[in-house]
Amino acid sequence: MVLPPPPDAAVPGPSGRGVRPGTLYVVATPLGNLEDITLRALRVLKAVDLIAAEDTRHTRKLLAHYGIGTPLTSYYDHIERRRAPQLVEALRTGQSIALVSDAGTPGIADPGYHLVCAAIAAGVAVEPVPGPSAVTAALSVSGLPTDRFAFEGFVPSRHGARQKFFAALAGEERTLVVYEAARRLPACLAAIRDTLGDRPIVMVRELTKMFEEILRGRVTEVLPALAQRAGGAGVRGEVTLLIAGAEARAAEVSAEDLDTVIERLRSEGLSVREISRVLARERGLSRRQVYQAALARAGSEKVGD
Repeated sequence: MVLPPPPDAAVPGPSGRGVRPGTLYVVATPLGNLEDITLRALRVLKAVDLIAAEDTRHTRKLLAHYGIGTPLTSYYDHIERRRAPQLVEALRTGQSIALVSDAGTPGIADPGYHLVCAAIAAGVAVEPVPGPSAVTAALSVSGLPTDRFAFEGFVPSRHGARQKFFAALAGEERTLVVYEAARRLPACLAAIRDTLGDRPIVMVRELTKMFEEILRGRVTEVLPALAQRAGGAGVRGEVTLLIAGAEARAAEVSAEDLDTVIERLRSEGLSVREISRVLARERGLSRRQVYQAALARAGSEKVGD
């Protein structure tokens, strides 16, 4: 006869195991809609000894919604390296800890990396409690290829770094996924236009929240659409941006081929700027790359004269 577990015992999850002492649980939490949390995540958050949270005030609202009174401790970017050894020591003494971020899966452009690495190095068990992730949620509704994709994290905030960031991805054929602050979205799209060309993009804003929005189109279509909003105020909230990968044929264009095409278009009376726009659209090349090649071509001809 199998007896039911005592009231305070941990109830086994899908893996057949309950919350174990000395284990770090990496727990995914809702992006916005509180109903998106899993039953296992709720069980773990209730049963562990401590929850390490990116923002305790934010996590406390989630716990209060589900009547969970587990103690909280802060674990955010600026204290990661200092706090990780303390938490690992607690794990080594037998405490069970759940790691959560403000939304989604910890460690995915959120605090968690240093703690997970330190726990592994110390021989502490680390278990995932999977669930919401802005990356996969946005991909699933993007309409862009999802069999292969590259997540590149947050876009740099400074102009020069932003340009270099996207220029380095010009030849990437996989769908690109990045996070961006809403206030910098126009500058981000301009950088994509200038370095990657007029590619199809998908802007996913406020995932699972009241004002969730998905905007699809080419960069030159989305930019003016954003500028027209609220007197040019743009968008607000959290943005996940998806960018179509480079076409395979773009990588096959040699410098000699590019020179030939540029020469032909110049003979037809197109300006350097017009040539860069045409080739960026038709060949999937970076407008900046074509523009610089066309300028170099024009300069060499002047020197020859």
